[in-house]
Amino acid sequence: MNNGLKITVFAAALAATFGTAYGVGRAADPLVSTGAHAPQQHSGHGATGRDGATGRDGATGRDGATGRDGAAEHGPGGLQISEDGYTLALDTPAVAAGGRTGIRFAIEDGAGRKVTAFRREHGKELHFILASRDLTEYRHLHPVRAADGTWSTSVDLPKAGDYRVFADFTPAAEGAENLTLGADLPVSGTYRPAAPPVARTTAEVEGYRVALGGELRAGRESELELTISRNGKPVTDLQPYLGAYGHLVALRSGDLAYLHVHPNDGGPGPAVSFTATAPSAGTYRLFLDFQHEGKVRTAAFTVEVEPSVRTRIGANGGHQH
Repeated sequence: MNNGLKITVFAAALAATFGTAYGVGRAADPLVSTGAHAPQQHSGHGATGRDGATGRDGATGRDGATGRDGAAEHGPGGLQISEDGYTLALDTPAVAAGGRTGIRFAIEDGAGRKVTAFRREHGKELHFILASRDLTEYRHLHPVRAADGTWSTSVDLPKAGDYRVFADFTPAAEGAENLTLGADLPVSGTYRPAAPPVARTTAEVEGYRVALGGELRAGRESELELTISRNGKPVTDLQPYLGAYGHLVALRSGDLAYLHVHPNDGGPGPAVSFTATAPSAGTYRLFLDFQHEGKVRTAAFTVEVEPSVRTRIGANGGHQH
């Protein structure tokens, strides 16, 4: 039986192009349309932002938008380095491409103290995502925390460029909510521009074929179904990875706004379904992590979200419905 889950995040307009890394322009991500339930959102992802807040890197807070009922909604995470009194303190200002390198960071509270107590989410105290600005490189890492609150992990990045890291966590403090904080991470080395991700509804990864069905829509719920097969046969024995049969991370091209969701109980394949509402029109890069035969693999898709009727009316100066 398909699993369902809901992304409930709303955000402002999409940046149309990537910024510049090391003097090289970032290309605009291509777009793709894909074809269409509802369930449970991972606690706090895209649901607890504070509009207009400013992080230590000068980034503005999560962008807000208006929901279908006219109420203000908070946008996706990862757009700022500080929120709700917590800061992502990246101790590694830059790394080099072409070899395994270490990354160290801490989560600091409002007094600058390193946080050492977190609630476990999907088996981990903290999830750490790293992605290149052109969205061709992606890593879902699980760093180790020292007793003093310093987190460390290692990663092998094959190419230079501008990257962004995301820390997804919930402090153990009473009343604390789930947060996703983001920071930029330059990766030095010889920069070789890569072709931008092409628009497609299927992905091939290590002999597995993952097909994306459904259509992601702005401001409207729709069903996305990811079906996994190998050698032409459906994979019906997916293994739980961090307590789920699939993990989905979506990054909005341009500002890399972050959405992280998980399926409900069910499985184990061949299809994993998600009920999603895109925060805005534009281009999104979707990364699905799934585990089979003891190994985690990642399938990536690039999808285009067309403007909703409400968005088109508003852009023409008319009344929004």
